[in-house]
Amino acid sequence: MKDDRTLRVLRRALREAPVLRRGLGLTVLMAAAGTAIQVIVPVVMQQIIDDELLTPAQIDLGSVGRKVLLAGVALVLGTWIGRTALLRLVLASSTGLSDLRQMTFAHLLRRSVLHVDAERRGSLVSRVTSDIATLQGFMDWGGVGLLTSGSQVLLALAAMYVYQWQLAVLVTVGIIMYSALMVWFQRILQRSYDRVRRRVANSLSVLSEAISALPIVRAYGVERATKTRVAEALEDRFQSEYKTMRFGNILFSSAELFAGVLMAAVVAMGLAVGTSPGRLLAFLFLVNLLTEPVQMVVEVLETAQSAASGMRRILGEIDSEVEIPDPVDGRSLPLGALDIAFDGVGFRYGDGPEVLTDVSVAVPAGSRVAVVGETGSGKTTFAKLAVRLLERNDGNIAISGIPLEQIAFSDLRSRVAFVPQEGFLFEGTVADNIRYGKPEASEREIRTAFIELGLDEWLNRLPNGLSSLVGERGGEMSAGERQLVALVRAWISTPDLLVLDEATSAVDPALDVQLRRAMERLTAGRTAVTIAHRLATAEASDEILVFDRGRLAERGTHTDLLEAEGVYAGLHADWASGTKSV
Repeated sequence: MKDDRTLRVLRRALREAPVLRRGLGLTVLMAAAGTAIQVIVPVVMQQIIDDELLTPAQIDLGSVGRKVLLAGVALVLGTWIGRTALLRLVLASSTGLSDLRQMTFAHLLRRSVLHVDAERRGSLVSRVTSDIATLQGFMDWGGVGLLTSGSQVLLALAAMYVYQWQLAVLVTVGIIMYSALMVWFQRILQRSYDRVRRRVANSLSVLSEAISALPIVRAYGVERATKTRVAEALEDRFQSEYKTMRFGNILFSSAELFAGVLMAAVVAMGLAVGTSPGRLLAFLFLVNLLTEPVQMVVEVLETAQSAASGMRRILGEIDSEVEIPDPVDGRSLPLGALDIAFDGVGFRYGDGPEVLTDVSVAVPAGSRVAVVGETGSGKTTFAKLAVRLLERNDGNIAISGIPLEQIAFSDLRSRVAFVPQEGFLFEGTVADNIRYGKPEASEREIRTAFIELGLDEWLNRLPNGLSSLVGERGGEMSAGERQLVALVRAWISTPDLLVLDEATSAVDPALDVQLRRAMERLTAGRTAVTIAHRLATAEASDEILVFDRGRLAERGTHTDLLEAEGVYAGLHADWASGTKSV
């Protein structure tokens, strides 16, 4: 964002979440009305003291009682109206910020895998959680204060000028001087809270990484180093928060000091100009009515800076470019098996060297193609480009003659399935995870999918079958079992083009035969591109694509490539002897 001033950032939040503005005018009007009604209290107090208690005539208790009752009713009514305005604002802010949180997450879903991989997970989580939480804390507590403080100050000042203009001028000068001081404090707080939000995001990232890596930490005995790293991140966060809060406390204390000095100055000047006791007491009540919003603004200023800092980070994410946009008028793919063609495709990660260079290949509809090559040869990048998880830098990619960038995401994702190298599972049951491939699938359909893939025996061995819990990130299952579930998830989505990235690499040997049969059934009748970790998979394919250092070095059948005695023959010899993986 080019403009990071606090008020403009908060106004941007109102634009991004329209529900925050809904009924805002009535809320402000109610808050102002509540303040106006409370101004009756000092007026009644002045009349009771000057006109009733300090007159030589006998006190009219009935008149005093009626005035006290009027003041009490005004106080209760004004408080009730102000409280109602606060509740209206809290409801609007909770709803609006929930919308903003969903908007931020939806934007993250549209970002490319490069952005997600490059950004620390905890930092991304903090955008949707803690950064918006700071904004919600401000809106729930301080938002109504900022909305009503201006009207309360104006009403109190107007009443002051009616009572004693000399004292009102003194108060006005004091507020102007104090406001100038607050502007200076605000600039310092803004920088401090920007540092706090960065430290919070960093601590979340370090904690998340350390918790996810607990098995590795224990396996290598690096508990002490990990604890030190986490402790340093938390200490940096604590020091940043402590320094900012200490500065904020100084700021809040200055408001109390300002109120005390202003009260003393008003009393001294009031006595000097001969103000009556009732007027002076009423004026002091108005000063208190004035200093309360000033103190509120000072306290809100601290939370506003924290909220604005979080909002800047949120808007920075929302304003970021979507690297792989969904086409506005996306085209639909033709029915039936799909072919895919690469024409002079090149790709690089960021400003790095080319990972793929001038790749041109056509995969006919209904064919089964294996992609092989050493680690780092560009196989996985090729697969991600095929399903548009990455965007090519050079050349063109088309599915059934339609350029990939013109295909609507809804159609692309429903017709093209991608099984990544790691079978990621969401927390829930086996059935829940299968339904990510087809949300409306019934339990019967899911069981049928396991039977059709020949995996029903494995399913029956699970303690609760389809209702078995997989744990967070699938932690209750082995890597091979997670990939089995991922394969069934792909099967039930009935894709016409299937891209598998080493989907069998982590399967237990006992399931290998079953899985190969399942793969045969999964790929039958549809176009399948499989990154083959084990060359046994490549042997059964219609064609093999051999990648070497980012280039398509060879292509052909298993027999033809062995006879050519090129890159593939070397890979196959190494694999057969068990000395190298591909």
